[in-house]
Amino acid sequence: MRVEIDRDKCIGAADCLEEAPTVFDLDSFGKAILLDPKSVDDEKLLAAARSCPVDAIAIFDDNGNRLYP
Repeated sequence: MRVEIDRDKCIGAADCLEEAPTVFDLDSFGKAILLDPKSVDDEKLLAAARSCPVDAIAIFDDNGNRLYP
């Protein structure tokens, strides 16, 4: 799976951190950054993306197909 964060959309709600703290963190601007997406299983990664209130996290499968949002 591939993860992309739209930093223009990110509002720093940090819901993704609660779902997957080894995958996401906030930078000094309060925007989500990617740490280690392989540190959790695919379901946890999708749950973290779904938790974002502004859909700033996109998840793609290994073939490049968008899984979320």
